[in-house]
Amino acid sequence: MTEPRKANNKGPEVSVVVPMYRESDHVSAVLSTIESNLQSSAESYEIIVIDDGSPDNTWEMICQYAASDKTVRGVRLSRNFGKEHAVSAGLDLARGSAVVVMDGDLQHPPELIPRMLECWRSNVADIVEGVKSHRGSESFLSRVFATTFYKILRNLSGFDLENASDFKLLDRRVVEAWRSLPERSLFFRGMTAWLGFRRVQLPFEVAERVGGRSRWSLFTLARLALTAFTSFSSALLQIVTVFGATFLVFSFFWGLYTLYVWYRHRAAEGFSTVILLQLLMGSLIMISLGIIGLYLARIYDEVKNRPRYLVADATRIAPEVNAQSASEL
Repeated sequence: MTEPRKANNKGPEVSVVVPMYRESDHVSAVLSTIESNLQSSAESYEIIVIDDGSPDNTWEMICQYAASDKTVRGVRLSRNFGKEHAVSAGLDLARGSAVVVMDGDLQHPPELIPRMLECWRSNVADIVEGVKSHRGSESFLSRVFATTFYKILRNLSGFDLENASDFKLLDRRVVEAWRSLPERSLFFRGMTAWLGFRRVQLPFEVAERVGGRSRWSLFTLARLALTAFTSFSSALLQIVTVFGATFLVFSFFWGLYTLYVWYRHRAAEGFSTVILLQLLMGSLIMISLGIIGLYLARIYDEVKNRPRYLVADATRIAPEVNAQSASEL
């Protein structure tokens, strides 16, 4: 029989990591809603808010809230590193026995946190995942893009992340395992899937944003998709090999046909076919070089060994965590 899980004595029972970017209009509403659910379900907690280099006054609003609430700690990154890196900063600073990662717009319902904690405390899972039962008021184009992305990723890497989200509770040992992954090109939900561990899924409906609008453009999503594809599978490189092998066979039979035409004294025919073949081959070569270039770019980013993020300012950081962060920066 599995014994109930107990919190350690080195920090709060639960840490909640909330990355924010241009969320100044509703910082207070988001944090107060999260906190109201923690007060009734957690023995002790902390909320770590990561300002991902917002150009508005998001940081000022975080500081104002943290000044009156000692359970809230704010961290401002030196520039906009992206959501994945902001989550990484939060995981580095979190001290809880369990760490919840959620968005800063209330599309991840804080009301689900008590159920997550119940699953975690019962020791049936090390990762409790929020899975979208309904994608909310998402545009048709975004739905098609997301469905296509997850199907391709599943076929390339074997990880089925359809309807997955970044709304997760991670046990402390999962957090430490995630932090041990050295890559700089980050895809949070894919990396947690790669880690394994015991997991359960809790469905939720994506709510309307509490304010503002989504900052995820199709270009940004496409860039994240390329990061996911190249970080979790080398299948694209294998496709280049398949291209080469296919055209090697095709070239052999086309060579036989060319000799036959020459033998029949009709070698002048087929000029347009040759042009089309050259265009096709040239396109495939450029596509293949582009795919190879994606992987070379990933290697280039990794070998530079730059930090995942830089902290420009913070409200309150625990001494032991601050020392650790300083050594990493």
